[in-house]
Amino acid sequence: MLSGPFGIGKVTHLLNEIYDTGQIPTDLSKSIFIALPKKPGATECELHRTISLMSHITKILLKIIMLRIRNKIKPEIAEEQCGFVEDIGTSNAIYIMRTLIESALEVQKDVYLCFIDYTKAFDRVPHDEIITQLKQLNIDGKDLRIIKTMYWEQTAAMRIENKTSTFQDIKRGVRQGCVLSPDLFSLYSEIIMRNLEITQELRLAGRT
Repeated sequence: MLSGPFGIGKVTHLLNEIYDTGQIPTDLSKSIFIALPKKPGATECELHRTISLMSHITKILLKIIMLRIRNKIKPEIAEEQCGFVEDIGTSNAIYIMRTLIESALEVQKDVYLCFIDYTKAFDRVPHDEIITQLKQLNIDGKDLRIIKTMYWEQTAAMRIENKTSTFQDIKRGVRQGCVLSPDLFSLYSEIIMRNLEITQELRLAGRT
Protein backbone atom coordinates (compact mmCIF):
# COMPACT_ATOMS: atom_id res chain seq x y z
CA MET A 1 0.00 0.00 0.00
CA LEU A 2 1.29 3.50 -0.86
CA SER A 3 2.33 5.63 2.11
CA GLY A 4 4.23 8.82 2.84
CA PRO A 5 4.11 12.04 0.78
CA PHE A 6 4.32 10.17 -2.54
CA GLY A 7 1.39 7.88 -1.70
CA ILE A 8 -0.70 10.71 -0.29
CA GLY A 9 -0.08 12.76 -3.43
CA LYS A 10 -1.16 9.91 -5.72
CA VAL A 11 -4.31 9.19 -3.69
CA THR A 12 -5.21 12.89 -3.52
CA HIS A 13 -4.81 13.25 -7.30
CA LEU A 14 -6.98 10.18 -7.91
CA LEU A 15 -9.72 11.33 -5.53
CA ASN A 16 -9.76 14.85 -6.97
CA GLU A 17 -10.13 13.44 -10.48
CA ILE A 18 -13.01 11.19 -9.36
CA TYR A 19 -14.68 14.09 -7.56
CA ASP A 20 -14.35 16.52 -10.47
CA THR A 21 -15.45 14.10 -13.20
CA GLY A 22 -17.93 12.01 -11.24
CA GLN A 23 -16.51 8.91 -12.92
CA ILE A 24 -15.74 6.16 -10.44
CA PRO A 25 -13.46 3.26 -11.50
CA THR A 26 -15.36 -0.02 -11.67
CA ASP A 27 -13.22 -1.64 -8.98
CA LEU A 28 -14.24 1.03 -6.46
CA SER A 29 -17.94 0.29 -6.87
CA LYS A 30 -17.46 -3.43 -6.19
CA SER A 31 -18.02 -5.06 -2.81
CA ILE A 32 -17.40 -8.58 -1.61
CA PHE A 33 -19.74 -9.86 1.08
CA ILE A 34 -18.68 -12.34 3.73
CA ALA A 35 -21.04 -14.01 6.21
CA LEU A 36 -20.28 -14.01 9.91
CA PRO A 37 -22.18 -16.44 12.16
CA LYS A 38 -24.17 -14.83 14.96
CA LYS A 39 -23.46 -17.85 17.15
CA PRO A 40 -21.10 -20.86 16.93
CA GLY A 41 -22.18 -23.68 14.64
CA ALA A 42 -24.77 -21.60 12.76
CA THR A 43 -25.91 -23.27 9.53
CA GLU A 44 -29.02 -21.26 8.52
CA CYS A 45 -28.67 -18.07 6.45
CA GLU A 46 -30.76 -16.13 8.98
CA LEU A 47 -28.22 -16.92 11.69
CA HIS A 48 -25.48 -15.03 9.85
CA ARG A 49 -24.83 -11.32 9.38
CA THR A 50 -23.13 -10.12 6.25
CA ILE A 51 -20.50 -7.42 5.97
CA SER A 52 -18.84 -6.15 2.84
CA LEU A 53 -15.19 -5.67 2.09
CA MET A 54 -14.34 -2.61 0.01
CA SER A 55 -11.11 -0.96 -1.04
CA HIS A 56 -9.33 1.56 1.16
CA ILE A 57 -9.60 4.18 -1.60
CA THR A 58 -13.38 3.77 -1.60
CA LYS A 59 -13.50 4.19 2.18
CA ILE A 60 -11.38 7.36 2.02
CA LEU A 61 -13.59 8.84 -0.73
CA LEU A 62 -16.81 8.09 1.14
CA LYS A 63 -15.36 9.38 4.41
CA ILE A 64 -14.70 12.72 2.73
CA ILE A 65 -18.23 12.81 1.31
CA MET A 66 -19.64 11.92 4.74
CA LEU A 67 -17.83 14.82 6.39
CA ARG A 68 -19.12 17.18 3.69
CA ILE A 69 -22.81 16.21 3.93
CA ARG A 70 -23.15 15.41 7.65
CA ASN A 71 -23.72 19.05 8.62
CA LYS A 72 -26.89 19.00 6.48
CA ILE A 73 -28.14 15.56 7.56
CA LYS A 74 -27.51 15.94 11.30
CA PRO A 75 -30.05 18.75 11.89
CA GLU A 76 -32.76 16.59 10.27
CA ILE A 77 -32.36 13.75 12.78
CA ALA A 78 -34.78 13.96 15.70
CA GLU A 79 -33.55 14.07 19.27
CA GLU A 80 -35.32 10.76 19.90
CA GLN A 81 -32.99 8.87 17.55
CA CYS A 82 -30.19 7.19 19.46
CA GLY A 83 -28.80 4.75 16.90
CA PHE A 84 -25.78 5.92 14.87
CA VAL A 85 -25.76 9.27 16.69
CA GLU A 86 -22.47 10.65 17.95
CA ASP A 87 -22.07 10.60 21.77
CA ILE A 88 -25.47 8.90 22.14
CA GLY A 89 -26.25 5.19 22.14
CA THR A 90 -29.24 2.91 22.41
CA SER A 91 -28.17 2.27 26.02
CA ASN A 92 -29.24 5.87 26.70
CA ALA A 93 -32.71 5.13 25.33
CA ILE A 94 -32.97 1.94 27.38
CA TYR A 95 -32.03 3.85 30.53
CA ILE A 96 -34.64 6.54 29.83
CA MET A 97 -37.31 3.89 29.15
CA ARG A 98 -36.46 2.03 32.35
CA THR A 99 -36.63 5.26 34.37
CA LEU A 100 -40.03 6.11 32.90
CA ILE A 101 -41.39 2.63 33.65
CA GLU A 102 -40.11 2.71 37.23
CA SER A 103 -41.67 6.13 37.76
CA ALA A 104 -44.97 4.97 36.27
CA LEU A 105 -45.04 1.91 38.54
CA GLU A 106 -44.51 4.10 41.60
CA VAL A 107 -47.59 6.18 40.83
CA GLN A 108 -49.53 3.19 39.39
CA LYS A 109 -49.84 4.58 35.86
CA ASP A 110 -50.00 2.53 32.66
CA VAL A 111 -47.13 2.66 30.18
CA TYR A 112 -47.66 1.91 26.49
CA LEU A 113 -44.72 0.88 24.33
CA CYS A 114 -44.65 0.37 20.56
CA PHE A 115 -41.87 -1.71 19.04
CA ILE A 116 -41.30 -1.54 15.27
CA ASP A 117 -39.29 -4.41 13.82
CA TYR A 118 -37.29 -3.13 10.83
CA THR A 119 -36.56 -6.59 9.44
CA LYS A 120 -33.35 -6.48 7.40
CA ALA A 121 -33.79 -2.72 7.36
CA PHE A 122 -30.39 -1.87 5.87
CA ASP A 123 -31.13 -4.12 2.90
CA ARG A 124 -34.51 -2.60 2.04
CA VAL A 125 -33.88 1.10 1.63
CA PRO A 126 -34.85 2.20 -1.93
CA HIS A 127 -32.00 4.04 -3.66
CA ASP A 128 -34.37 6.49 -5.34
CA GLU A 129 -35.70 7.56 -1.93
CA ILE A 130 -32.19 8.23 -0.64
CA ILE A 131 -31.33 10.43 -3.61
CA THR A 132 -34.65 12.30 -3.40
CA GLN A 133 -34.12 13.09 0.28
CA LEU A 134 -30.55 14.26 -0.30
CA LYS A 135 -31.73 16.55 -3.11
CA GLN A 136 -34.27 18.11 -0.76
CA LEU A 137 -31.44 18.92 1.65
CA ASN A 138 -29.61 20.78 -1.12
CA ILE A 139 -26.58 18.50 -0.97
CA ASP A 140 -23.78 19.78 -3.21
CA GLY A 141 -24.16 18.52 -6.78
CA LYS A 142 -20.76 16.82 -6.91
CA ASP A 143 -21.30 15.10 -3.56
CA LEU A 144 -24.72 13.91 -4.70
CA ARG A 145 -23.28 12.68 -7.99
CA ILE A 146 -20.69 10.55 -6.19
CA ILE A 147 -23.32 9.01 -3.90
CA LYS A 148 -25.68 8.37 -6.80
CA THR A 149 -22.95 6.72 -8.87
CA MET A 150 -21.76 4.62 -5.94
CA TYR A 151 -25.26 3.33 -5.27
CA TRP A 152 -26.66 2.96 -8.77
CA GLU A 153 -23.56 1.36 -10.25
CA GLN A 154 -22.54 -0.81 -7.31
CA THR A 155 -22.09 -4.54 -7.71
CA ALA A 156 -21.42 -7.19 -5.12
CA ALA A 157 -20.33 -10.79 -4.85
CA MET A 158 -20.49 -13.34 -2.03
CA ARG A 159 -17.38 -15.05 -0.72
CA ILE A 160 -17.68 -18.34 1.15
CA GLU A 161 -14.42 -19.91 2.26
CA ASN A 162 -12.16 -19.48 -0.81
CA LYS A 163 -14.91 -19.24 -3.43
CA THR A 164 -16.36 -15.97 -4.75
CA SER A 165 -19.63 -15.76 -6.69
CA THR A 166 -20.18 -13.68 -9.80
CA PHE A 167 -20.82 -9.95 -9.26
CA GLN A 168 -24.46 -8.85 -9.33
CA ASP A 169 -26.12 -5.43 -9.44
CA ILE A 170 -27.44 -4.13 -6.12
CA LYS A 171 -30.76 -2.32 -6.58
CA ARG A 172 -31.67 -1.40 -3.01
CA GLY A 173 -30.30 -1.09 0.50
CA VAL A 174 -27.57 1.03 2.03
CA ARG A 175 -24.09 -0.39 1.62
CA GLN A 176 -22.96 -2.76 4.36
CA GLY A 177 -19.66 -1.59 5.81
CA CYS A 178 -19.95 1.86 4.18
CA VAL A 179 -19.23 4.89 6.37
CA LEU A 180 -22.17 6.72 4.73
CA SER A 181 -24.71 4.02 5.55
CA PRO A 182 -25.52 4.97 9.17
CA ASP A 183 -26.23 8.61 8.25
CA LEU A 184 -28.27 7.68 5.17
CA PHE A 185 -30.27 5.09 7.12
CA SER A 186 -30.94 7.53 9.98
CA LEU A 187 -32.22 10.07 7.46
CA TYR A 188 -34.43 7.48 5.77
CA SER A 189 -35.89 6.22 9.07
CA GLU A 190 -36.50 9.83 10.12
CA ILE A 191 -38.61 10.44 7.01
CA ILE A 192 -40.59 7.25 7.73
CA MET A 193 -41.49 8.50 11.21
CA ARG A 194 -42.42 11.94 9.89
CA ASN A 195 -44.86 10.45 7.40
CA LEU A 196 -46.63 8.07 9.77
CA GLU A 197 -50.39 8.50 9.70
CA ILE A 198 -51.31 9.37 13.27
CA THR A 199 -54.95 8.58 14.02
CA GLN A 200 -54.91 10.18 17.48
CA GLU A 201 -52.40 12.67 18.80
CA LEU A 202 -50.56 12.09 22.04
CA ARG A 203 -49.00 15.09 23.75
CA LEU A 204 -46.19 14.84 26.28
CA ALA A 205 -44.71 17.89 27.98
CA GLY A 206 -46.37 20.12 25.40
CA ARG A 207 -45.01 18.19 22.41
CA THR A 208 -47.06 16.07 20.03
